[in-house]
Amino acid sequence: MSNSADFPGTDSSPGRTRRMRPVRILTAAVFALAGLIFVTSFNTARGTNLRTDTSLLKLSDLIQERSRKNKGLDESNAALRHDVESLAERDDGRTTAQDEKLTRLEKNAGTQPVKGRAVTVTLNDAPPNATAKLPGYPEPQPDYLVIHQQDLQAVVNALWDGGAKGIKVMDQRLISTSAVRCVGNTLILQGRVYSPPYRITAVGDPERLQKALADSPAIQNYMVYVNVYGLGWKVTENGTVTLPGYSGTVDLHYAKPAEQAP
Repeated sequence: MSNSADFPGTDSSPGRTRRMRPVRILTAAVFALAGLIFVTSFNTARGTNLRTDTSLLKLSDLIQERSRKNKGLDESNAALRHDVESLAERDDGRTTAQDEKLTRLEKNAGTQPVKGRAVTVTLNDAPPNATAKLPGYPEPQPDYLVIHQQDLQAVVNALWDGGAKGIKVMDQRLISTSAVRCVGNTLILQGRVYSPPYRITAVGDPERLQKALADSPAIQNYMVYVNVYGLGWKVTENGTVTLPGYSGTVDLHYAKPAEQAP
């Protein structure tokens, strides 16, 4: 009996090539696809575990390292600026009136230290297991329990409105071009990264500063989350303090329009 009757996909006649069955072709294709996926996965992972957060941890470490480097550069820049100013004061040809005007401008620009009575506001995240403390409020979503950029900006704006002569966020003095920005649950200020609790110190009349904080609608809204979910809020008078002058770069960075092809 002919074998071709038992195996329809083959032909045993002399001189004819044996043909593969569809099942064998499909199996070969599956194995080829699996091999391709394996190679792609290997090239992507480069020997690392794709299910871990190692890459995120490395990114976090890189950010912290750059933040420390920026801090060192700021300190070096401040020292060099002091040396330049000392050399310039020896004989710069300016009159006394010009020197006084320059001092006032530097003070207003925030590049010189400012001394006076101060108030410090401390903001902090709520406990991770926080629940609604008052009836009628929903259980918290994750973003209810962390400090946001608008919370920090609300405090800074209120302190300026209260007549602050100078403001320091964490260990950095603010100037007109300073931007308070949050990424995730961290603060990025002038190239450096900070984690909560966030401390904002302002030199000025403590009574005016505290009244401005209490009158701010944005802070009144924040206080709802303080009372309901336990976000951190603390205002203290510091007595007399000296805020450092701004020591970073004052160069402005802006976008440039792309040149269009003729």
